[in-house]
Amino acid sequence: MAAALFQCWRTALQQKLRNLLSVNGAGFVRYLYGAPTALLLLLVTLWVTGLSVPSINPTFILYCIGGGLGQILATNLLIMSFGHRNFAVGTAYSKTETVQSAIIALIVLNEVLQPVAWVGMAIGLFGVMTLSLAGRGFKPKDLLAATIQPAAICGLSAGLFFGFTTVFIKLANQSLPGPGDKVDLLMRALFSLVVINSLQILMQGTYLLLREPAELKKAFTTWRVSMWAGTLSACGSACWFTGFALAEVALVRSVGQVEIVFTLLFSRFYLKETLKRGDVLGLVFVVLGVLLIVLGH
Repeated sequence: MAAALFQCWRTALQQKLRNLLSVNGAGFVRYLYGAPTALLLLLVTLWVTGLSVPSINPTFILYCIGGGLGQILATNLLIMSFGHRNFAVGTAYSKTETVQSAIIALIVLNEVLQPVAWVGMAIGLFGVMTLSLAGRGFKPKDLLAATIQPAAICGLSAGLFFGFTTVFIKLANQSLPGPGDKVDLLMRALFSLVVINSLQILMQGTYLLLREPAELKKAFTTWRVSMWAGTLSACGSACWFTGFALAEVALVRSVGQVEIVFTLLFSRFYLKETLKRGDVLGLVFVVLGVLLIVLGH
């Protein structure tokens, strides 16, 4: 729930950055300015718990590289969808990451979900599609027409890479030694976040240095906005990583679908925008889906 709230807030800031930076530049600042926050969270956790930093191994580093690269590609694709006219379509199809994560986790991690969890995922996904594709129709030809648009292609691809990212993150956590209790899992999740974040700065920073040096400079000159986007990103990632360590990745991502509920509540009560009947129906489906997943788990 917290991860979804932080992500909703961060996405709003990142959309603003999209007008100032390129796709890679807007993606890079979330890692650059999120690193100090991620490191602070890890240091506080180590101090409070008295635990020590786990010893790393080559397998852990490989999984971190895979998770970091997957998140970079997924974020870039999602930001690219913002630049297309059909933003709502791209957002809707990126939410298929829940189902894609479940399938990948089933194959790679052998995470078997209860039937009620699959029902909850389907209901929640339908709710998200109802909200995001409002007024576009749900007939096969309407969905097909929406799917072949650039925003939808970017959204579906972003969902796929986000799915691989979650699996790599969980594999990275599992490859670290430790007792495996909840406190240890929290520390391992934050340690993985710091390592992955550092690798992402190195990977995407090197790309910008070689291909878009002007954007690399802008990443530092826009620090007043970028700083908050990075901080919120680190807080959200810390919650996601911890959730992945404690439960099945598909369930965590499914509960995270409440992000769209936060978005609409912000729209209604802060911006004073009126919700349509279809919006309310979509909200009900999303909340119902999340409740089924939590109760089923």
